Amino acid sequence: MVFPLHEKIRVSLAQMNPTVGALEENFSSIVKYVKMAEKMKSDVLVFPELCLTGYPPEDLLFREDFLSETVSLLNKISREVGEMLVILGTVFPGEDGLFNSAAIIHSGEIKGFYHKQFLPNYSVFDEERYFQRGEKSLVIDVGLSKIGITICEDIWQPFGPALTESLLGGAEVIVSLNSSPYHVGKQLTREKMLSTRALETVSYVVYCNSVGGQDELVFDGYSSVFCFKGEVVSRAKGFEEDFLTVDLDLSSLRRFRKRESRRKELKECLSSLNLEVDLLRIDLPSKKRDSVNNRVERILSGAEEIYSALVLGVKDYVRKNGFEKAVIGVSGGIDSALTSVIAVDALGRENVKLVFMPSEFTSKESREDVRELSRRLGIPLIEIDIGEIFQSYLRSLKDIFRGKEWDRTEENIQARIRGNLLMALSNKFNWLVLNAGNKSEFATGYATLYGDMAGGFSVLKDVPKTMVYELAKYRNSISEVIPKRILEKPPSAELRRNQRDEDELGPYEKIDDIIRLYVEEDASPDEIVERGLPRELVSKITELIDRSEYKRRQGPPGIRISPRAFGKDRRYPITNSFRRR
Repeated sequence: MVFPLHEKIRVSLAQMNPTVGALEENFSSIVKYVKMAEKMKSDVLVFPELCLTGYPPEDLLFREDFLSETVSLLNKISREVGEMLVILGTVFPGEDGLFNSAAIIHSGEIKGFYHKQFLPNYSVFDEERYFQRGEKSLVIDVGLSKIGITICEDIWQPFGPALTESLLGGAEVIVSLNSSPYHVGKQLTREKMLSTRALETVSYVVYCNSVGGQDELVFDGYSSVFCFKGEVVSRAKGFEEDFLTVDLDLSSLRRFRKRESRRKELKECLSSLNLEVDLLRIDLPSKKRDSVNNRVERILSGAEEIYSALVLGVKDYVRKNGFEKAVIGVSGGIDSALTSVIAVDALGRENVKLVFMPSEFTSKESREDVRELSRRLGIPLIEIDIGEIFQSYLRSLKDIFRGKEWDRTEENIQARIRGNLLMALSNKFNWLVLNAGNKSEFATGYATLYGDMAGGFSVLKDVPKTMVYELAKYRNSISEVIPKRILEKPPSAELRRNQRDEDELGPYEKIDDIIRLYVEEDASPDEIVERGLPRELVSKITELIDRSEYKRRQGPPGIRISPRAFGKDRRYPITNSFRRR
């Protein structure tokens, strides 16, 4: 069925995966999506926040050459745009400072810019370090409709630019450019907010998000469109690039608005605040076309969601940093097994190397389990026995250590030998070392600095031990790649006879609860005890967390999946004598 232009406006969303600093590569991706939207006869094409530079560009924004090249490529992009309206995230170096902006492009020209008004400066965000705050809202009159522009944090504000543009500027469509990073359950929170914003503004809300991995961050995509009744009408895929096109029915929106009594009262309230709305006029040509079917992709949840984030994070970290292959030290334990499977799913088995480094303390079961894992994954196993190397260390240290009992020192030597060997392979063959440590270990310092903490990237850094088992079981439900015994045997570092993790730390179920409450929810030890956890264990684990900051600071970056991960989220001083009660 063909619809007249005045009844429908066609909007495309380019859910792209930019790379920070790869300006030419990002330029090529942008042009590709422009051509796709032209084939769809779209009126409007929306890109994510800062898609030309990648997000977050951090201190690259202090470099004049970086800004100059960005501006040059933006002008080059404009020459690729015809009669369609393109709204693209970029930086704007103005006389008053640098802005996080949306470029408005049409008919080979940059017609104007919208500057982000609300700059996040919490959690992983540092935008006040780099950008000036925009002061004006922007509405684009395209003839058939009016379009308001927001960027990421703007859309989260109940009385922010979206409401101003709708009520004072007459916008019927609110466009939001985003680079919104993932954490568990984030999409459900987003969609609740977007639904609320659509209802408040009585507008279509068009939300375009980035996708991909950038250092420890993962952007999950799920670009979506909400109608004026607060319902999702179209949603892109999660955790992969996508291109979404939707026809917005303006006639039904206008009929609905006529019945809305609240808008007049809200408009009077906002008018008294003297808020400024710039109006930009762009004439879009009439296009005859068949309607498109709205596509609503499902939202992943639970272990599937987290596993998808980890696979994407590994894939992009390896690819974007110029590596082709990764290497993992496998022990026969659950952490290295899961890390290996994630790496294979992300990179392909031909790009993953497994190294087994047994010692006299390595059990027969671990030897068998490693070989079975290698067989199931279809990856030849590199085996390097560390027994002789370890004995040579002990001989070299015998005189110095005379009279001292065996303790953690000898255990850590073994871990550091293994880390040294992995890094040697990395240097020789340009394989990226993927660290297999989990959040429970990093939190409590139950890991050896320069040993099993060595590596270029930490896959499970924000994944607690109990969740490691959940993810392994989820992956085995697809195909049973992790041997059953690895899932069932008690975790052990196998650095001495009869060693068991939980004999030294305590039960992981309780430890992970304490870590979540103390790190993610910022609860005090007393508050954690009030929630039913034993005081002795709470005191022990919180003390370990505080004392282990120096280790974490020297460990590899890793994928963030929680609302508050170690690193950018939680910045505690290394030298810190304060202890919470």
